[in-house]
Amino acid sequence: MKKLIEKGTYLFPTPAAMISCAGAGTPPNIITLAWVGVVCSEPPIVSISVRPGRHSHGQIKESGAFVVNIPRESQLRELDFCGVASGRNVDKFKALGLTPVPGTQVSAPLIKECPVNLECRVIDMKSLGTHDLFLGEIVAVHVDEEVMNDKGIMDISLLRPIAYCPQAAQYWNLKEAIGSYGFTGGKVN
Repeated sequence: MKKLIEKGTYLFPTPAAMISCAGAGTPPNIITLAWVGVVCSEPPIVSISVRPGRHSHGQIKESGAFVVNIPRESQLRELDFCGVASGRNVDKFKALGLTPVPGTQVSAPLIKECPVNLECRVIDMKSLGTHDLFLGEIVAVHVDEEVMNDKGIMDISLLRPIAYCPQAAQYWNLKEAIGSYGFTGGKVN
């Protein structure tokens, strides 16, 4: 029997990503977000949702750019720190010994130590309530070769990304592949 519970953010897991950004006259910053997702394939567009009071919100809104950096499981401490500490009070790149690398297409820096970096140009912003939604067109993708398989495709088992479960406030790793898209051939049996 199903139980009706209070409405909330029960879509999980969500990707845990480190979003880098930069504003005029302020050091580059990193914010950890789990409200991140793909919204369009062509052109490739991702969404991020940021509370207006966050330091990164102003930098992204001002610059019109951000980078989605996908950390690996071994970077969990850095990921968590960037979601708890404020860029108003601490230079997160310096505090964590991370390297900001200039983007090739946008003003926001990449995080060198993250194996995947998606440079995004903001194409729209919408206020939704507690968060503002930024839509970013992916204009450049950088991937460490060590997380690619012999076919040149990103391999999740090599990347070992981090997922976040909002209601439990827990980070999780991913275990194994259990199927491939289209394996049913569109048939029930």
